[in-house]
Amino acid sequence: MKYRAILAGASAIVLSMATAVQAQAQNVTPPQPEATYGVGEIIVTARRQSERLQDVPSAVTAFSSETLYRNQAQTLGDLQSLVPNLSLHVGDASNAVIYLRGIGQIDSISFNDPGVGVYLDDVYLGRVQGSFLEVVDPQQIEVLRGPQGTLYGRNTIGGAVKFTSEKPSATPEGYIEAAIGSYDERRVRARLSGPLGSDQLLGSIALASSSRDGYTTNLNDGQSDGDKNLIAGRATLLYQPTDQFSANLTFDASQSRPDRSRTPHRETPIYSINTGAMRPVIADPYAVDVTYNDLERLDTSGVALTLTYDSGPLTFKSISAYREMEYRTHLDLDASPDESFGIYDFETQDQTSQELQVLYHSDRVSAVGGLFYFQENDTTFGGAVAPDFFLDLGFILPFPLNSAGLRVSDNESIAAYGQVDYDLTDRASLTVGLRYTHETKSTDNRGEFFLPATAATAEDMERLFGQGLGYGASGYQAKQSWDSFTPRIALNYKVSDDVLAYVSAAQGFKSGGFNGRITTAAQGFEPETLWSYEAGLKSDLFDGRARLNLAAFFQDYTDLQLSRFAADPITGDFTSVFDNAGGAEFYGLEAEFSAQMSEALRFDGNLAYLHSEYTEYIDLGVDISDQRKLVNAPEWSGRAGLTYDLALGGLGDLTLSGGAAYRSKTYLTVSSSEILAQDAYWLFDASILFTPQDTNWTVLLSGKNLGDEAYMEHAFDLSASPGVQMGYYGVPRTVTLDVRYRF
Repeated sequence: MKYRAILAGASAIVLSMATAVQAQAQNVTPPQPEATYGVGEIIVTARRQSERLQDVPSAVTAFSSETLYRNQAQTLGDLQSLVPNLSLHVGDASNAVIYLRGIGQIDSISFNDPGVGVYLDDVYLGRVQGSFLEVVDPQQIEVLRGPQGTLYGRNTIGGAVKFTSEKPSATPEGYIEAAIGSYDERRVRARLSGPLGSDQLLGSIALASSSRDGYTTNLNDGQSDGDKNLIAGRATLLYQPTDQFSANLTFDASQSRPDRSRTPHRETPIYSINTGAMRPVIADPYAVDVTYNDLERLDTSGVALTLTYDSGPLTFKSISAYREMEYRTHLDLDASPDESFGIYDFETQDQTSQELQVLYHSDRVSAVGGLFYFQENDTTFGGAVAPDFFLDLGFILPFPLNSAGLRVSDNESIAAYGQVDYDLTDRASLTVGLRYTHETKSTDNRGEFFLPATAATAEDMERLFGQGLGYGASGYQAKQSWDSFTPRIALNYKVSDDVLAYVSAAQGFKSGGFNGRITTAAQGFEPETLWSYEAGLKSDLFDGRARLNLAAFFQDYTDLQLSRFAADPITGDFTSVFDNAGGAEFYGLEAEFSAQMSEALRFDGNLAYLHSEYTEYIDLGVDISDQRKLVNAPEWSGRAGLTYDLALGGLGDLTLSGGAAYRSKTYLTVSSSEILAQDAYWLFDASILFTPQDTNWTVLLSGKNLGDEAYMEHAFDLSASPGVQMGYYGVPRTVTLDVRYRF
């Protein structure tokens, strides 16, 4: 196949570059006297054990807490431009929309699993609601690109995002931080850490509060739309009675209570029966005209216990966790004040997980093995609120108006995995891994309709559901299981102590399920599978003052799950479709580079190329693969940034930073709507960090989207019904002043 030939050629280029890069590094004469500065070491746990980033034979990007602070990363969405081929933003229902190398899932509804796994302190988060994490008390965030089907497994077909929180310190320390910014932003964060009565018991607590007005104006009532009001916290206890044993107990919780839900902008006209005329497109992208956006509530909490015993060559680890999530929202999806298509979603979820790991390390062998168990319960009550104008017709229509559905789902996943790294020679090593997964999903899905006279609101329908007061009751029960083997094999070669070349093949798996929007019959969909082939080069150059990491990949995607809304070609009825639409192929190149050009000046950047295409797309029986583009898969993306440290003598130190990020044209809907496609755009950011001499204070002035670019990051194509296309716009220009005191 031509794409495999392309990958083979790219692999040869990458491997040949390894020798050339090393030769170039050896031929450069270091300055005299030899400089002491460099890009620094990064330690990651991408392969479940601590190791240098440059020794990991796969594409990984990592950020320390200091890097996250300097970049003013407040949520996971702020990482998008910092990682090659990453698309990451909040969706229409407080959900994390994450795509890596074109693989992910755009739908927010609970019957669908994410395509990129999010892990909080090694605990998998089962729902996309609650996965768009605030960056509170981080030690490090790692982004693993490509399928992680061996060591991580569950729904990491596109990759994984690992959030590791800060561990308690052995000495008393902490900080308090306050910030103000655009749109009346107010932010306070604090952390306290240290021993609790003895050196064996350490503790920490971190709290965060964040609020701001919405950056969109609702023309219907003059209020701001999409505001923020969040409180989050984390408490940790670390017990270390010996050098070999530790017990780490964490509890985290968050509460989001904005006044309004996030509302889309009307991108096409929509006919209004209330007025008998078309409601036109709103010219201002940061203006909406809606009514049903008065509720948005998201609560999360979790507890996790990690036990570690290190006996020398063997390390045993147990990770036990329980989490809960509750989400309630009203969403206006007619993008007008007619109240003709108000969607509500009330969801509660809890999950229990247990993972047992064994790690082994010797001179020539490194191995990881484990068992994983995950059990999830989800109850979702949702539907649509009918238009009020139907009540003015003077007679009862022969069909119900308000829709309601109750879906109770149970998911269970059991897995066993192992991966071995064996040194074939002093320079060459072989990695072999395999994971077996057994997943079972069951659902009880019920639906009925209500006349507005009986149940006018979503809350009325929630209270009256199942009491015989509705119409057209339907439902089904279904259960299905799947088994999967996901292997990984890699050949790694150390060209020198500073240059690693590798080639790998890995498979990813994402579980199947049932279309929860349909209550009349069990419409099932099968799991997705992905084979990924990768060749890479990791190199530290010029005595550690520069770093260049390259990756070339080809991905073969089978049975991809697609969610869309369409009109039935035979009946013309509006229908929700969620099924295995076909297959796709991706290939691309990625580069990450850093250079400490002097003691004061540093350059960082990344560049990504991604080619994506459907090989098959069956929509209601018709192959339309030549008419569709992959979602969140821009052909080109990247960022370049400079940082300059300036000493101010007795006043202190000043750090100046600036960057520019680029994304080429991006399709935001499965329908490949050109109206909802975002054209290429640039985003510019800058910051000034002042550290007064001999103090523990820092003052950070930062700006994002300084060009005030209006860009769509999410969209809905409801052309079939109620006949409108809508877009969600990213945050406009913001400026923030942050003051932090460490003690």
